[in-house]
Amino acid sequence: MTDTIKDLWREADAVCFDVDSTVIQEEAIDEVAKFCNKGSEVQKLTSSAMSGKMDFREALSARLQIIKPSLQQIRNFIKDRPFNLTPGIKELVGLLQQKKIPVYLISGGFRGLIGPIAIELSIPLQHIHANKLKFFLNGDYAGFDEKEPTSKNGGKAEVIQMLKEKYGYTKLFMIGDGITDLEASPPADAFIGFGGNVVREEVKSKSKWYIESFQELIDTLQ
Repeated sequence: MTDTIKDLWREADAVCFDVDSTVIQEEAIDEVAKFCNKGSEVQKLTSSAMSGKMDFREALSARLQIIKPSLQQIRNFIKDRPFNLTPGIKELVGLLQQKKIPVYLISGGFRGLIGPIAIELSIPLQHIHANKLKFFLNGDYAGFDEKEPTSKNGGKAEVIQMLKEKYGYTKLFMIGDGITDLEASPPADAFIGFGGNVVREEVKSKSKWYIESFQELIDTLQ
């Protein structure tokens, strides 16, 4: 790792985090699947999607077709199974906010599940870019919004490009554990691979800066 990326990190003007296995310790869709008693079937597909072996939207659609979560199940899940924040993330986000650096959550997961996480981290809800589940009037699962960029391969890059064009960021960082995060740089000006919850070898080998604890980022900023 060169010092250049560390120097750039000290001057970051926006930071985007992946959510599953980065901001939180779990993969949300796997946890929802377990909650709906469809855990093992879904986990295999998640693994394929995260390692880039399967088209993201195809994997998302296939997993949701197995789970078919109802609105009530999602509400019960949020109430009964709060996610575990990754150690250090609260301190890191707080430090970035103290420095007036905007923080975004860009996820292939679901807005409804990410909302409580954003609230816990004092991240504005409009800074969430994620997928939306759709339900019929009776609350049954009705699919997901395919217009959301994050529902497809390359979607995170699209969101980052939009943020850069809208706000003029020139030192925007993407931080995450998965191949979809790595592929979002460029347009992200730099990428930091995160292996604190799960190490994905392809991401590790291609990252200029790979960390297994957020403390390293906190220390570099202080």
